[in-house]
Amino acid sequence: MRGPVNGPGNDEIPEAPGLTEYASGASPAPVTGATQVTSDPPAPGHLLFRSPMCPCENVRVDALACPCGLGDDYASCCGRLHAGAPAPTAESLMRSRYSAFAVGDAGYLLRTWHPSARPRTLSLDPARRWTRLAILETRDGGLFDATGTVQFRAMYLQQGQRGVLAETSRFVRQDRHWTYLGPID
Repeated sequence: MRGPVNGPGNDEIPEAPGLTEYASGASPAPVTGATQVTSDPPAPGHLLFRSPMCPCENVRVDALACPCGLGDDYASCCGRLHAGAPAPTAESLMRSRYSAFAVGDAGYLLRTWHPSARPRTLSLDPARRWTRLAILETRDGGLFDATGTVQFRAMYLQQGQRGVLAETSRFVRQDRHWTYLGPID
């Protein structure tokens, strides 16, 4: 992804709700038919405890929504790609890279960057909160393609200001794995 695009028209894009904070004192609804009903969430160390913080500790990940916007939960969507599963398409890699920006996973971004264009290091700005991804167009990049492009807009908030990063990204399949090559100039 390249630099943000700020200017007229960007404020017309409705802002999607960001990753939600858990309400303090909120309890899960009782489950009918269960052998044990409790109004308290599982304590740390319990088998069912799931921390609401992503491993990078700078963003809350809602168990119900992946940052990429597809509507699946993070663990079964981009979280599994961040954990090492290969992206099946260029668009899925684009979505998972956006989610990596959203959760602060610089290691995943570096691993999925094509070696010819990969920076040596990458530092992410923790003050930038990614709020929404819109895929505008995908060309090629399917299961049987070797290359593909994805045009997108990624919306963010930084210091109370809205911004948009717009790019048409190039992807190439290398050793049966999709990698990010860079923007089309």
